[in-house]
Amino acid sequence: MTTKFYMENSYIRELEAEITEKKFHNNKYYIKLNRTIFYPHLAGGQPRDLGTINDIEVLNVYEEGDDIVHVLEKNIRGTNVKLRIDWENRMDMMQQHTGQHLLSAVIYKLYHGETSSLHIGLNYSSIDIDLPEFSEEDIEKIELLANRIIYSNLKIKTYIVNKDELKGIPLRKTSNIESNIRIVEIDGFDYSPCGGTHLSSTGEIGIIKINKWDRKKGNLRIEFVCGNRALRDYSWKNTLIKKLSILLSAKDTDVLSKVNKLYEDKKEIEKENRDLREIIYRLKGDNFLNEVKYSNGIGIIFKELEDMDFKELNLIANYLNTKEYLIQVYGLKNAKKAQLYISKTKDIDIDLLEIFKSLSERYEIKGGGNSTTVQGGVKADELTSIMKDFTSIIIKKSKVRTS
Repeated sequence: MTTKFYMENSYIRELEAEITEKKFHNNKYYIKLNRTIFYPHLAGGQPRDLGTINDIEVLNVYEEGDDIVHVLEKNIRGTNVKLRIDWENRMDMMQQHTGQHLLSAVIYKLYHGETSSLHIGLNYSSIDIDLPEFSEEDIEKIELLANRIIYSNLKIKTYIVNKDELKGIPLRKTSNIESNIRIVEIDGFDYSPCGGTHLSSTGEIGIIKINKWDRKKGNLRIEFVCGNRALRDYSWKNTLIKKLSILLSAKDTDVLSKVNKLYEDKKEIEKENRDLREIIYRLKGDNFLNEVKYSNGIGIIFKELEDMDFKELNLIANYLNTKEYLIQVYGLKNAKKAQLYISKTKDIDIDLLEIFKSLSERYEIKGGGNSTTVQGGVKADELTSIMKDFTSIIIKKSKVRTS
């Protein structure tokens, strides 16, 4: 059995211990100690501690019954070892986990929302609440109360109780453990069973900031940062706002309105560009019509194009398909590939996809389409032959639809 010093005192950074068991498996050493300060990975949703044993990096820490297993890449000689945890990481975990307790307690007291799960990530933490939605005003109210409690610097206590003693404790959530239940108490404000590492007072949380909230699987997921994470979060956002305000020649408080104005201007310019492009496509389409050749009363456009954007060709073809009795046969070449594009107006009774499939048996054509438009990639040296064969078959099979 490993004595878990982090349960008694989360502020111990170094500790001497003895190896009680050591195994070698998959090129790693799995070590059990008589006592440890290393918190195991995702016990109660909290990530593991980082650190070293005899200056050898600890790769993982996990629970195995009443023991804690420490995974190392290198072997340790002897049985006496010195443990050292990464204090900045431990402090970060304590700020996030204690901050979560406080945030969950505030939400429960204000809105009776219960926390169903916790996630502490590398950049932000999140909790899932069994409520449908929060408004901006709700979030402001939650943040205000949570940070007031932080600034009140309430004491945080941890103690062990038995199941019978729980009756006198107003727990925010119930415990499934039968004995030796560890309670984390925020000085009369919140009582919660928990085996994680925690701060000794709310003031050490520093600040709680909610960054995002949305619906997830029927619950409300709230993303937040605490302490040093909140400071870093504020720092990069403040830097970003300052750069934007310089770029936009605006006060930081006016950046949003300036960006909104730019966005509206952008939409208007895009609309004007679409209108201009429409005119250009029609002019190009009309120029294509000047080169139409007729067969059995059907107009045929046969063109090989170079370096034209495929999207532009598609728009021109769509415009020409508003005409009557017209078939368009295009070959598009650029530096990398050749493409075939065939389209027809609806008044011509022919199935272009059927022709496409028959030619695909003779040529290597990758693509598809429907009865009115087909397209595909082809070998550059076969493009002209495919276009001519396609046109020849179209002429033979084309019938003008009379109804």
